[in-house]
Amino acid sequence: MTRIIFPLLLGIATLFSSAAQAQSGVRLADNAPDSYTVVAGDTLWGISGRFLQQPWRWPEVWRLNRDQIRNPHLIYPGQVILLDRSGPWLSIGRRIDGSGAVRLQPQVYSEALDAAVPSIPLQIIEPFLSRPLVVDGPRLEGSATIVATETSRVLTGSGDTVFAKDVGDGADVWHIYRPARPLEDPLTRETIAWEAAYLGTARVTERGTERGTPATLEIVSAVEEIGVGDLMLPSERPAVFSYVPHAPVQALEGRIISIHRGVSETGRLNVVALNLGERDGIERGHVLALFRNRGSAEFNGEHGKESFTLPEKRYGTAFVFRVFERVAYALVMDADGHVTLADAVRRP
Repeated sequence: MTRIIFPLLLGIATLFSSAAQAQSGVRLADNAPDSYTVVAGDTLWGISGRFLQQPWRWPEVWRLNRDQIRNPHLIYPGQVILLDRSGPWLSIGRRIDGSGAVRLQPQVYSEALDAAVPSIPLQIIEPFLSRPLVVDGPRLEGSATIVATETSRVLTGSGDTVFAKDVGDGADVWHIYRPARPLEDPLTRETIAWEAAYLGTARVTERGTERGTPATLEIVSAVEEIGVGDLMLPSERPAVFSYVPHAPVQALEGRIISIHRGVSETGRLNVVALNLGERDGIERGHVLALFRNRGSAEFNGEHGKESFTLPEKRYGTAFVFRVFERVAYALVMDADGHVTLADAVRRP
């Protein structure tokens, strides 16, 4: 698809005068380069981090010049990002000779749409965008249930036929899962949802009838063995992930309640679950700051023993990419040290 890319098409960080920079609070990184050439595999977050102290804030700067910058995601490998420190300004152009001169005029680029630079690494979160991750009360009640297998085997796999009740007419492809583990609020110990163990996918081959005949489905993929009693939810179409990062408007106070693969610690570019969801105002694209609890300390002084609660340490950021009623999933983008269960998350 052919796209017209203007020279100032740089949604990641178009900085204006010093006054505009001071007003927005967006600042250059200490070691910002004079130029950078976009390569395959780059993300807007990663490119922004080369120029900005807070890479997630590039949309704020982009909106200052939205008349010139129509879509920050239409940035492609091979384009050169140039920094003019007198402004400072950032622009996009092409080198036309060995001197590094740049022609600042509209350019036409022909690229496949999926070659554009995404906000964050999509290959990491892609499995999380359509599969059932969290099951709460309403989703449990809306699930279909496998009631029998064709061969009466206890467990089945790819290519086998299963029969299920409550299979609605709105979807042909269904994800099979079982509620695997309760998700508890680390402070109240309340179970707020269940993490779903994804088992596979099935396609409807024959609809059920109103007289109680179950629907017939063929299992098209299986990552684990599937049996009677396992549940199903309609397959959701993966979202086109072009959400720009932004801070929540309201103050938020949450905790990390689960880390993907069931570990107790993780790090950068790993997925975590939070005890915040739609009802708390969380939405896809929100950026949250991570805070580490340093615990407490006791001091024996001349006045006896004293106890002190140590201040929390802000150590990273996380990008929310999928939201349920009371739970959200986020990708850890930056982290100084380990990300641990029960660490706090707040508006940055």
